[in-house]
Amino acid sequence: MLLAQSTQAANWPQWRGPNFNGFTDESNLPERWSKTENLAWTKDLPGSSAATPVIWEDKVLVSSTDETNQTLLAICLDRTTGTIQWSNKVAVGMRRDDRSNFASPSPLTNGKQAIFFYGNGELVAFDMDGKKLWGFNLEKKWGEFCFQWTFSSTPLLYEDTLYIQVLQRDIPVHGRGFKDKPNESYIAGLNPATGEVKWKTLRPSDARMESLEAFSTPMPYTHDGRTEILVVGGDDITGHDPETGREIWRWGTWNPKRITHWRLVPSPIAGAGIALACAPKKDPIYAVKLGGKGKLNDGALAWVSNDQRSLSSDVPTPAFAYEDFFILSDVRGALSRVHPKTGEIKWSLELPGRSKFEASPLVADGKVYLMNFAADVVVVDASNGTIKATIPMGERGDNMTRSMITAAHGNLFIRANNKLYCVGN
Repeated sequence: MLLAQSTQAANWPQWRGPNFNGFTDESNLPERWSKTENLAWTKDLPGSSAATPVIWEDKVLVSSTDETNQTLLAICLDRTTGTIQWSNKVAVGMRRDDRSNFASPSPLTNGKQAIFFYGNGELVAFDMDGKKLWGFNLEKKWGEFCFQWTFSSTPLLYEDTLYIQVLQRDIPVHGRGFKDKPNESYIAGLNPATGEVKWKTLRPSDARMESLEAFSTPMPYTHDGRTEILVVGGDDITGHDPETGREIWRWGTWNPKRITHWRLVPSPIAGAGIALACAPKKDPIYAVKLGGKGKLNDGALAWVSNDQRSLSSDVPTPAFAYEDFFILSDVRGALSRVHPKTGEIKWSLELPGRSKFEASPLVADGKVYLMNFAADVVVVDASNGTIKATIPMGERGDNMTRSMITAAHGNLFIRANNKLYCVGN
């Protein structure tokens, strides 16, 4: 899979990048800059969003809110100048609560379709010139999302299928969801060119109440010639057939007492034949050996981070690069480089400042790029864990900045609350 994706290494086509693991082999990336120096361009955005900018050739795709008009936008900018090439209004209404908004899922593209999904269920595809190809609302098609907070899950575009997961409560919450029948969690595979549903399969769980809710994204991985789609949430991690969505294997649980308030945010990450599932609320990380079938017992675990306090993640998804995992702990304020098969910590760094880090890490060009709520960027040497630079990119009053930094064509793309920066020449 990595070889197949290597031709796209200069692009960043979806949230976790060309290799689905937070890593790109881009080189000569910037190490030092400011809001006025070493920038290609800066663009004001009409509203905030946690979505990550996506880059394909000369286009930058951005999901955004428009705070003035209270709408959701799909935006395309010129990669070299920052000029808006097109901006399409997708829906009216921005949020369901004050913690997030509907523009949190990231866009994705294969160079033919630019696909945008929003937390109110709107799913829409444009061609690369902004012409609408197809679209529908998942809530209207399959039922209102049953989540305590605003739903967010970035879809996955892999090979010729668009994967969408909705892992939700089975009974209504705050008046949301079906009242006359259970709300079912599901995974669906769609044709990205037409929006046609290829298949839709249920994803059952023994979790209870909020612990059924997941804000994670499905991820592909190939091990020993078998490709599967990894899904995490509902107290379990599962592997699915890419062609049908059929469940191949399942391991669980990190929640044996079935605590009811353990929603799941980090997506699965795999490397070296190991898949990580990050349990919430300062709990451990579980490393599952891939290749199994059916319901797996704890013999499938390579390691668990029970005695390693720095290895825990409530929100950020780890990265895999240079044959190791890079695990950002938002709850413990640490970044660690970890051996995939043993869980050995090669180095661990206490992060500077008081602002929380929830954006997932980017690893590229021998560096790890992190950004906290205040939009302070921290550049870390991937080899030894030393801080190379700390660069404030936020404005006064910025908070809850969660967009992951991306890299493409020799530039870094950094989204603060209401600005997008293209860093480098």
